[in-house]
Amino acid sequence: MSTNKQILYISYDGMTDPLGQSQVLPYLCGLAREGYRFTILSFEKKDRYEKGKETILEITRKAGIQWVPLRFTSRPPVLSKFYDAIRMRRTAFRLHRENRFDMVHCRSYIAADLGLKLKRKTGTKFFFDMRGFWADEKKEAGTWNQDRFIFRQVYHYYKKKEKEFIREADHIISLTEAGRLEMQNWTAYNPAVPMSVIPCCADMDHFTLTSAAGKAEGRARLGLPADALVVSYLGSVGSWYMLDEMLELFALIKTKYATARFLFITHSPAQLILAKLKNYGLRPDDILITEAGRKEVPVFTKASDISLSFIKPVYSKLSSSPTKLGELLSMGIPVIVNSGVGDVETIVHKSGGGFVLQAFTRKQYQAALEALPALLKREPALIRENIRTIYSLEEGIKSYSKAYSSCFSNKTVTAHE
Repeated sequence: MSTNKQILYISYDGMTDPLGQSQVLPYLCGLAREGYRFTILSFEKKDRYEKGKETILEITRKAGIQWVPLRFTSRPPVLSKFYDAIRMRRTAFRLHRENRFDMVHCRSYIAADLGLKLKRKTGTKFFFDMRGFWADEKKEAGTWNQDRFIFRQVYHYYKKKEKEFIREADHIISLTEAGRLEMQNWTAYNPAVPMSVIPCCADMDHFTLTSAAGKAEGRARLGLPADALVVSYLGSVGSWYMLDEMLELFALIKTKYATARFLFITHSPAQLILAKLKNYGLRPDDILITEAGRKEVPVFTKASDISLSFIKPVYSKLSSSPTKLGELLSMGIPVIVNSGVGDVETIVHKSGGGFVLQAFTRKQYQAALEALPALLKREPALIRENIRTIYSLEEGIKSYSKAYSSCFSNKTVTAHE
């Protein structure tokens, strides 16, 4: 397919953020090869921008993408968001005057708020890449404490806007089938708006298949014993990610595998983990905490035999697609996860490479421990192949291309449809 459609991609996340490099740029570079002409408007954190701007400039230059980075502000709380929203609006309308965009692709709610304004004022297509039930995520995480008037107002504002996004978008992307089914029960649901499910994909050329040699290299780099059972965790700790429950399971694993080590690959402060070890009878030398850039993540993760990922199974997580799950299964590393999070249970069962906890109980932890020997015998190549059609970047690009085509071929959706 060849097209000259001009698209403004708006993200309040930065392209120099890890997710910008894994969950935005790879898709846009693939779509640019089909002829779509992108302008990215993003908000960049100062330190990450200074470290990563040359990398992003090189990626976008090669793809023929125009990148317009603005500085992300965080202080004062709440007011800084209004300041950023004003700058986002001014910049987007200026860019539209210069480029006459055919579509605005909005990543999450803050971008969608502007995208809908652009549609109403200029008639450009509004592509709502939802990325989850964001307002409910903020509420359930406690970030928007509902005991405080200002955060109650912010929550209600975005829940009202959410209804408008759902009704007036020209296409909606849900990360999960569970999220799509839930939205169809909402009063704001508009059957005239096409909806596609595209999970957080993994670059399978980057997250390559694990092997004995890869495991040996990772352990040598990290100083881990060659013969120990290595359990890993990849990503942030705290908030949604249930550190206590993972430590409790690991402590049980230690009763059977005495030399087991718990490898944390995280940018979170080590003290958040170390402070909890005594609660579970664990010692500092039972764990290893390390940071990793994008290049090092697959190298270090391949040091592990199995990986854990426990996420709070709250309402908003119906729409969640954990990036780490696609990356781990792409490498053929088996996982122990919990139910109640997006499509995780369905995907893990399809992979044949995991155990799904139904509850955080001693009985379920024991069941996971008993399942461990069989999981360690799973063929990594089979795990990887079983999830290729779900998580491969190529499939993700194809899905976005199909959604774009649908968006442009359908009539523009109005608020009254």
